[in-house]
Amino acid sequence: MSLALVFAAGGLAAIGTYLVTARSLSRIVLGFSLLGHSAVLALLAAGGPAGEAPIADRSEPDTLANPLPQALSLTAIVISFGLTLFLLALARRQHQLSGDDLVEDDLEDRRIAASKPTTQSHAATEEAA
Repeated sequence: MSLALVFAAGGLAAIGTYLVTARSLSRIVLGFSLLGHSAVLALLAAGGPAGEAPIADRSEPDTLANPLPQALSLTAIVISFGLTLFLLALARRQHQLSGDDLVEDDLEDRRIAASKPTTQSHAATEEAA
């Protein structure tokens, strides 16, 4: 079962990465959600086999379940939920302002980047002077 979890986590990570690189905010939100689910599955797969419940005087320490992957999984779920809500708020605001959910190119950034000389051409200009 652990191998199936690894393949599922890898598949979710691959699809999530593909969706995050899209220009549509709805796809970006879905991509980050899939990446969060992939992190949880990877942590569950890394946790190893299931153990007994850690109740005092009922089981030996060698057979207890490892609580660290469970705690990290809960943390990953909370972070993923917070990021999803933040991205949904951004997508809603973008839809209110522009009427669609496409991420536009920032023309001001392109103008500034085009006006700055690159380091190689700047060095060549100084040598020529």
